[in-house]
Amino acid sequence: MAEGRARTVGTAVVVRTERLTPHMVRLVLGGDGLADFGAGVYTDHYVKLLFAPEGVRYAEPWDLDRIRATHHREAWPRQRAYTVRAWDPTHRELTLDFVVHGDEGLAGPWAARVQPGETVHFLGPGGAYAPDPMAGWHLLAGDESALPAIAAAMERMPAGARVHAFIEVDGPADEQEIATPDGVAPVWLHRGDRPVGAALVEAVTSLEFPSEDVHAFVHGEAGFVKELRRHLRLDRGITRDRLSISGYWRQGETDEGWRAIKRDWNASVEAEQDLSTAAAA
Repeated sequence: MAEGRARTVGTAVVVRTERLTPHMVRLVLGGDGLADFGAGVYTDHYVKLLFAPEGVRYAEPWDLDRIRATHHREAWPRQRAYTVRAWDPTHRELTLDFVVHGDEGLAGPWAARVQPGETVHFLGPGGAYAPDPMAGWHLLAGDESALPAIAAAMERMPAGARVHAFIEVDGPADEQEIATPDGVAPVWLHRGDRPVGAALVEAVTSLEFPSEDVHAFVHGEAGFVKELRRHLRLDRGITRDRLSISGYWRQGETDEGWRAIKRDWNASVEAEQDLSTAAAA
């Protein structure tokens, strides 16, 4: 959604919280504000949580056009995108999982300390990917930031689906119980002291692909995503329409800084690889 475009701000209430692993916290949101919420078409559905800067208050209900017209840019809400881990329309409960590394960042520390009853403001949902039931096999790869979307995709796989899933986390304590309906579990890659994504690049580039008919989902830190995008597009010949791939975050960049350059960065990477594909043809 374009900057400045009118968007309706949704509201929800924190119902309960749970520490899943040392570096992941789960929030379950509910309330009447979710009466018109809808998700389920995609496994990478996401919402953009809105956080008012410290000391800033907005009139209820939040109206982004009004806020931007009456406040300086530095007082606008900050946005953080999070995958919908689960949506239960019967009980009207929305589940979101947050990566937490101490006091680092904005949403992670907030999720670690938020209490039931607190109000949450958000935009969405958005989304674009779901496993193609007709694909010959599925490749899923990502770091902690992509774990909720990979987990949702695995649980949505059709019976008999062939799946190779790789998830990189800090260590064994960060693993979770995830499987397809047929019981296929992901391969957990422990980062240790290696750079983010190094284990994922190694795992995917060394994988013997079962066939060319693959539907792939690769998300996480932008550096390794760029490496795998090049490998999958150029070395493996996967066409763009069979590949959902994006950098959720970029090491060394704030979330605001990354969002400001992400579109142009992705476009330049695609253009570079299109030229390489044409040259190799």
